[in-house]
Amino acid sequence: MQVCRKDTVYPYLLRGVAVTRPNQVWSTDVTYIRLARGFAYLVAVIDWYSRKVLSWRISNSMDASFCVDCLEDALREHGKPDVFNSDQGSQFTSHAFTDVLKREGIAISMDGRGRALDNIFVERLWRSVKHEDVYLKGYINMAELMIGLAHYFSYYNEERPHQSLSYQTPHAVYTSGKGGGAKIVDKFGGARGESPAPLRCTGDSPRAEPGQRCSAACAVMDTA
Repeated sequence: MQVCRKDTVYPYLLRGVAVTRPNQVWSTDVTYIRLARGFAYLVAVIDWYSRKVLSWRISNSMDASFCVDCLEDALREHGKPDVFNSDQGSQFTSHAFTDVLKREGIAISMDGRGRALDNIFVERLWRSVKHEDVYLKGYINMAELMIGLAHYFSYYNEERPHQSLSYQTPHAVYTSGKGGGAKIVDKFGGARGESPAPLRCTGDSPRAEPGQRCSAACAVMDTA
């Protein structure tokens, strides 16, 4: 996985990494939620080892500020990870976002085009949020969504058992440091030991082209 901005290429950090403890790797992503009156954007920061949602925010715009607020909240409440992973969305490649990570001395890693290794846990979270809550509730506005998601994420972290965590809750695994983990399997790079080719960036917010993201299911193997 690589990350780049117009003037920077970050190192490839997560090939073959075994996630063995909480706060080793965090990840984030943005999804949109359709409301009866318009739509909202939801961002969350998740701990890879435990799948715990460390923080989340909603917004009616894609401005980077609500993603930065979400990151700052996670850092305030939970310390900091060794590595922070995201895709190459403009919010996460912005100076406002990456400067926070640099300030805290956190290694920055992002997936390259055609790679979905880092987002599997967040994508599973989005599936759960939408199928277990949003689609059933049919929220009308941002106020209703805020209240509903607060209840859901509390349930998700503290009450909902996860098969990949041996039917423990994310909060229990995060707190105990036992029963979680993941193995990041590189299905897309070259031979073992090879460095991947640098990403070619033409601007501050490179994005994967439509249809280039592979199935994340083949990219990450749970060890719990």
